[in-house]
Amino acid sequence: MNREIQMTLDGSNTMIVPDLKVSYHSTHGALQESKHIYIERGLDYAIASSVKDNINVFEMGFGTGLNALLTLQKATKIKKRINYFTVEKYPLSIEEANKLCFDDLLNTDQLNLMLHQAEWEKEVVINEYFTIHKTCQSLLTLQFNSSFDVIYFDAFAPTVQPELWTPDVFAKMFKHLNNYGVLMTYSSKGDVRRAMKAAGFYVEKHPGPKGKAEIVRALKIVH
Repeated sequence: MNREIQMTLDGSNTMIVPDLKVSYHSTHGALQESKHIYIERGLDYAIASSVKDNINVFEMGFGTGLNALLTLQKATKIKKRINYFTVEKYPLSIEEANKLCFDDLLNTDQLNLMLHQAEWEKEVVINEYFTIHKTCQSLLTLQFNSSFDVIYFDAFAPTVQPELWTPDVFAKMFKHLNNYGVLMTYSSKGDVRRAMKAAGFYVEKHPGPKGKAEIVRALKIVH
């Protein structure tokens, strides 16, 4: 897959795929998008509502590693153990990851590099508060061995990867999400929300980051 670095409007970098005319993050700001959607509306919500010692996070689309890096930062800051599981069918090379300069941007002392260098298909301890398990598979065929408190659903847009935004896929997410767990995504398209509702989710619309009117938080609430 041919990819190029592009700086976004908040000064953070993203990857673009010219052949598909897509970017890995919002061009209005990669960092602000990840913080706003996945950390503040997703992870922080789950932490505030959980009494568990550990939080299990699943990310659809490891991509640049930015969501994982911000989650690692949060876990270390608040001293909360997070187990991070992520799937990525087309991983970045170490050279590509270095060019993103996230460690320089966030002053994270090579932690993003460590995340990208972490061995695939096994659990890797990054520090006492964060472990990561990366798998190079398709979400459609992936078999889960765990359940999760938070899902970052960060696939490419429905127009690019329509097979990942279906009721069947969201039913799979619902099945492996713990009760009162949360799924966050940037897409608030009507078809996406209807697919989530068909899978059993309670769907909320929230204000998006700069350049995005709305985002979605989907909750699993089974009485």
